Amino acid sequence: MLKKILAYGSAAGALAGTMVSASVVVMEGQVPSAWGMAFGYLSMLVALSAVFVAIKRHRDSDLGGVIRFWPAFGLGVGISVVAAIIYVLAWETTQAVTGMDFAKDYAEALIAQERAKGVSAEALATFTAEMARFRVDYANPLYRLPMTFSEIFPVGLLVSLVSAGLLRNSRFMATRRAAE
Repeated sequence: MLKKILAYGSAAGALAGTMVSASVVVMEGQVPSAWGMAFGYLSMLVALSAVFVAIKRHRDSDLGGVIRFWPAFGLGVGISVVAAIIYVLAWETTQAVTGMDFAKDYAEALIAQERAKGVSAEALATFTAEMARFRVDYANPLYRLPMTFSEIFPVGLLVSLVSAGLLRNSRFMATRRAAE
């Protein structure tokens, strides 16, 4: 089981990490728009489809076509944890290699959005102070690493929950056995 968790989790994490790294390089330090964020979460969902594949293969190949919900969910969560750790490592590596200052770019973009909305000078000053605090917090790995982990892990939990719920039914996408 551990071998499956590591293999599928590594594959999912590498795919999601590669997509986030590629998007950073392509966007050249720009803060992602709503479409960029949608693309990011879609790529996570595609990468974490490895959870579904792993549970189905485990059910069909190792367990004779039957799996209970909790073991299936546990396998999915394990894969999601490994994928999330690799995703975090990919994000950290991307930031180190590209020299990007995500917190600065993100804070500046949000401040510009607030300014464009025409908020009052007092509200803008308060928001600017909040963004300065965010930059300080984000510089701390004990803040940044869990924050990055929490981007992908809930997606993995959701995929694990849905996959375990569907695949516990042995008739759902049942393997067709050759007639004997």
